This record gives sequence, structure tokens and C-alpha cells, in this order.
Amino acid sequence: MRRATVWVLTIVAAGMFLLAGTLKLTGLPIEVQLFDAIGIGQWFRYVTGSLEVVGAIGLFVPALAPFAATLLAAVMVGAITTHLFIVGGSPLPAIALLAITMAITYLRRERISSVLAIA
Repeated sequence: MRRATVWVLTIVAAGMFLLAGTLKLTGLPIEVQLFDAIGIGQWFRYVTGSLEVVGAIGLFVPALAPFAATLLAAVMVGAITTHLFIVGGSPLPAIALLAITMAITYLRRERISSVLAIA
């Protein structure tokens, strides 16, 4: 049951992050407008999109999955903060993805221990 839960969460999260990251990287007008409203610059859209795509791919590599999930959780903390304090809009999708990525990190926590034990 745990294994199935991990893979369902992984597939959902990876799909959402691949989509979101790809839309940012391709310059979808609504994404360009969103990052204009953030006010940091369009380079930040490329960084965010790249982190989302790389993180989504990393979710499928068991040894990297908890680290990729943690990276994506950090991106979602930034997204939630941005929605709450800068651009408005609902932070609920980002909150849901934060919960999913934190769950993946937790469910794959033994990988973190094994990697850190090697180092």
C-alpha cells in the first residue's frame, strides 16, 4: 500500500510540475505577466521553470526522489508566499503541491538516511 501511495503521489506531482515548468519555460503569456507582477525579472521565470522540470524528473529516480521532493517543496513555499504577499490569487494549488511533495519526502525518508550514511 505504501509503495502504491508513493508512486501515485509521484506521478501526480511530477505531472503537475512538468506542466507548470514547461509553461514557464515556453513563455506562456500568463506566466510572463505573472513574473512581471513579481517584479524580479523574467530570469526568475526561467529559474523557477527549470527547477520544476528538473525536480519532476528527479522524482522518478528513487535515490534522488526525496531530495527532488524537498527542492519542489521549497519552490512551493516560495509560490505560496508570492501568492499571499505579492500577486494575489489562490495559493491552494501550491499548498496542495507542498503537501504532496512533503509526503513524498517523508515516505522516501530512508533514502535520505542511506545517502547521508555513504557520505
